[in-house]
Amino acid sequence: TSKLQQTVANCFERIGQGLHSGNIFTVKLSPAAAGDGRYFVVGGSTVIKASIENAVKPTPLCTTLSRDGYSVQTVEHLLSALEATGVDNCRIEIDSSSSNDSVEVPIFDGSAREWVEAIDQVGLKVAIDSGGKSCEKLAPYLNEPVRVQKNDSFIAAFPFPRMSISYGIDFPQAPAIGRQWFCSNLLDYSKQIASSRTFCIYEEVEYMRSLGLIKGGSSETAIICGLNRGWLNPPLRFDDEPCRHKVLDLIGDVSLLAKDGSQGLPIGHIIAYKAGHSLHAEFVRYLSGISQKIG
Repeated sequence: TSKLQQTVANCFERIGQGLHSGNIFTVKLSPAAAGDGRYFVVGGSTVIKASIENAVKPTPLCTTLSRDGYSVQTVEHLLSALEATGVDNCRIEIDSSSSNDSVEVPIFDGSAREWVEAIDQVGLKVAIDSGGKSCEKLAPYLNEPVRVQKNDSFIAAFPFPRMSISYGIDFPQAPAIGRQWFCSNLLDYSKQIASSRTFCIYEEVEYMRSLGLIKGGSSETAIICGLNRGWLNPPLRFDDEPCRHKVLDLIGDVSLLAKDGSQGLPIGHIIAYKAGHSLHAEFVRYLSGISQKIG
C-alpha cells in the first residue's frame, strides 16, 4: 500500500449500552504494536483477535467473536470505523459490571460516527514493533472473480485497481425502504458512510425481543420503518441511509480478513445484494480459504 501500519496516538474510552443485552459497557482503545492487529481483551485477560477464525456462526443480526468461552458481540461498527480510518493495530478492552464472559460493543446511535469522531480526536501514529521498527502495511489483492450466494442474496468480487463497494437492498414489504443501491470508493467514509444508522422493521421488533435480542434498542439507536407507515423516527440523514449502513456493516465484517496489522478490505470491486452479516462472514471465510491455498 506504500504506507506504514498505524495505531491510535493515545488511549481513549467510551461508555454505552449494548444493543442486544441492554447492559452498559466501558470500551477502552489503546495503541498496539505493529503486527499485533486489532484485538479485544475481555474478562480481564482473554484476548480475542478481530479475525474471521473467531467469528461465531450463524450471525444474523450482528457479528460476534468468541474464544475460550468468552465472546464479544456487535463488533461490526467499531471494526468498520477502525478499518476505514486506518487503525491497523489496536487493543480494545471491554468491561461490564454485569458480565465477564460475554460483552458487547455499545450501539450508541446505531452508526459508527461516535468511533470515527473519537479516533479523529486522538489521532493516529505509526505503529512500531517490539524491536522499535515500523512495518509496511500490506493489502490483499483480488486476481480472480469470487462469489458466495444464498438463495437470491449474493456477494461477488472482481479484480479492480482500487477498493470499491456496490451494495443493493430490496424491501418490497416496506415501500419507504424499497430497493436501493449505494456505491462507494471509501475515500470519504467519515462523511458518506460513518453516520448512517442501523435500521429495523417495526413489526419485527417484538419478535426479536421475544428471542432475547435488542433489549437495548430504541428510537435513539436505530431508524425504524413501519411496513405501511413509513419512517417512524425521521428525519433520515441520507435518502438511502439503510443501504449506506449495509456498506458500513460490510466494511466491518470484511475487516476480519486482516492479518498481522495489514489491511482487511481487498483491493477489488465488491458487489453485494440483499446480504447480511452471515453472508459477509461466509465471503470472508471464502477469501481466507483462497488466501491460505495461494500462500
